[in-house]
Amino acid sequence: MIRPTLVRLAESIGTRPLNLQEASASLLPPLPLFRQILRTHRHLPAEMRSMGDDYVKAEFRRHKAIDNPLHIIGFLSQWKIYLDGLPRGPDAKFNFNGKKLDPQLLEKMSEEQVGQLYELMNATKDVWKA
Repeated sequence: MIRPTLVRLAESIGTRPLNLQEASASLLPPLPLFRQILRTHRHLPAEMRSMGDDYVKAEFRRHKAIDNPLHIIGFLSQWKIYLDGLPRGPDAKFNFNGKKLDPQLLEKMSEEQVGQLYELMNATKDVWKA
């Protein structure tokens, strides 16, 4: 269960749009954002959908007890940016060329985050080889 403070903060964020650098709209509360991501994944190829759904579920589960407002906003904004970058609809064309990671962002990551990013990179390489 998501903590009440997280829900209150997310609801207040959802009613007051933030200007995010790359996101096209305001932040969404955690549960609607989670659901929209999984709905959008329905149009991915089967291997990508399976991996993406598992990853999203694990990340939201891992972050449901966070109390720090900065971490909450950062988490929600990055997932919103991800959602906005996904093609939508059954006729969507998927072109996964990848993006270069900003070196400054990489420097700010913890060792655990870098390890997780490395594991994700290796998992996606296996999917695309098939």
